[in-house]
Order: sequence, then structure tokens, then C-alpha cells
Amino acid sequence: MIRRAVERPNRVFDEGLQHERTALAWERTAISSMVGGVLLARYAAETLHWTFAGFGLLTVVFGGVLLVWSGRHYDDLHGPLRAGDSPVHPTAARLVGRATIAFTATSLALAILIALER
Repeated sequence: MIRRAVERPNRVFDEGLQHERTALAWERTAISSMVGGVLLARYAAETLHWTFAGFGLLTVVFGGVLLVWSGRHYDDLHGPLRAGDSPVHPTAARLVGRATIAFTATSLALAILIALER
């Protein structure tokens, strides 16, 4: 699929810059997910079973996909925002939100189990 270049706006269409802050929040979430996955994979490879290390690597992949998606999605939203349309995709927001909660809950449960072992 060939993507055409997205023209950057020459004026701020949102004085509060909510769109930019949201994009940055998604990027921070993706990066922190990747860091957490690397730490889990490294610790699990040394002390736990390899399946936990695999889960950590899966979290890194998920964070990388989320990072790429957030950057592309940010560019795709400029057109509808300038036109005054709503750029919200409820299904995508629910899917990403649920996946983030699932990965976070699993990582938290693993951290608690590791802490109780010691």
C-alpha cells in the first residue's frame, strides 16, 4: 500500500492542542510498554521460565506496533480535524484500551508473584 504524504497544517486548529497531547500520550504508553516488556523478558530469561520471557517479548512487539500505529494515526487525523469532523474510532479505542489493560494486569500479576517468591 502506497501512502501519500500528509500535508502538515499551517495553523493550530485546536488552541488546547489536545490532539498533540493525546498523540504524545500514546507514544509514551507504547515506549513504557516496550521498556516493561524488555525488563520482564530479561528478568524472566534469567530466573523464571522461558514462557514469561516470551510474554515480555510479546509486550515489546505490542508496544512497537502501538508506537508505529500512533504516529501514522496522528497523521491521518489532520484532514478530518481541519474539516471539523470527529476523528474518533470507538472500536479501535476500545480494542487498544482493552489490550493495554490486559497486558498491564498480567504484568502486575507476574510482578506480585515474583515479589511473593522472595
